[in-house]
Parts: sequence; structure tokens; C-alpha cells
Amino acid sequence: MDTILQFFNEQLLLIYLLIFTIILGFEVISKVPTVLHTPLMSGANAVSGVVIIGAIILVRKAA
Repeated sequence: MDTILQFFNEQLLLIYLLIFTIILGFEVISKVPTVLHTPLMSGANAVSGVVIIGAIILVRKAA
């Protein structure tokens, strides 16, 4: 239990930043009209796919 409390005390700023970005992301996404939601999600999925492919390539080269 002490190690968990120590981690939270050391990373308090990052925890606040994570909570803030979750709230901000939710607010931004909730304001997107339904007509734009599908194109935006397909673009986000494409970016995620590129990131995953890049990570796989890096892991293969590092091993």
C-alpha cells in the first residue's frame, strides 16, 4: 500500500494531466456532429493503424 501511495505522490501532476485530458477529450468528442463522426473516426483509426505498424517494425528491428 505504501508503494502505491508513493507512486501517486510522485506522479500527481501526470495523474491530474491524465484526468484533464480525459475530460477535455470527452467534451470535444461530444461536440462533434453525427455527420462528421464517421469520417473523423475512420481518420483516427487510420492514424492508429500507422502507429501500430510503426511500433511493430521498431520492435522487430530492436530484437
